[in-house]
Amino acid sequence: MIIDEKLVKDLIHPRPLKSHKGTFGRALLIGGLYPYGGAIIMAALATINSGAGLVTVATYSANITALHSHLPEAMAFDLADQPLLKRQIHAANVILIGPGLGDSPLAQKTLELVLTQAESEQTLIIDGSALDLLAQKEQIDWPTEKIVLTPHQKEWERLSGIEISQQDQENTQAALVRFPSQTVLVAKSHETKIYDQTGHIGQLTVGGPYQATGGMGDTLAGMITGFVAQFTDNLFQSVGAASYLHSAIAEDLAKEAYVVLPTSISQEIPKWMKRMSDET
Repeated sequence: MIIDEKLVKDLIHPRPLKSHKGTFGRALLIGGLYPYGGAIIMAALATINSGAGLVTVATYSANITALHSHLPEAMAFDLADQPLLKRQIHAANVILIGPGLGDSPLAQKTLELVLTQAESEQTLIIDGSALDLLAQKEQIDWPTEKIVLTPHQKEWERLSGIEISQQDQENTQAALVRFPSQTVLVAKSHETKIYDQTGHIGQLTVGGPYQATGGMGDTLAGMITGFVAQFTDNLFQSVGAASYLHSAIAEDLAKEAYVVLPTSISQEIPKWMKRMSDET
């Protein structure tokens, strides 16, 4: 199936009058350890601009001031405060781990904490270096069936064991059965595809090389988090709509820009979501 604007319009509707910030989800974002602080900031910008009601960021303590200078709407705390992290894990309904997480002992400990503390009703989105840490584990005890994986081709090679040259639809779909039953895979490349275990395969036909810059994947992960936090009925649809909108905005900006910055995409998200909801 082709993932297009119709999928987005079917998902985004005007917000109910009787609603509040808790109505639109509680998202916890984990990452941004030194020297990758910008990654979690870009993810948080995208999550909030995508409409998540409450966003909390667990990051390197020295990164918090920079985060708040860009995004005072987000709450933030020191990732090294593991007791607080544990409480925040339980408070969230969607957790994103990975943007700028790195591979330090603290990063490894943090992923382990998330895998042991997350609960079955939560959605866990795994991105960036958290995917590489996951690939190093011999056995994974998944805390929830609702998993979103967002690897680029090399990360998927490490996680699935499928060489890049062999990452066709058949092999990728076959590898996906090793993961929990509600897993959605965003297989990022110049021809990004989205898979689930019911046989859905969504193809993006928007986007291009103007997106090839650092932070683009962090922004996509943040958008997916924002959509999943507030649109809870269909995980595949929420992930697909966020992925489409991310590239559609970039494609539009590329009409006047040689390179599209990830933060420029985040600035446009609320306007595009407004237009989509008005046209529903």
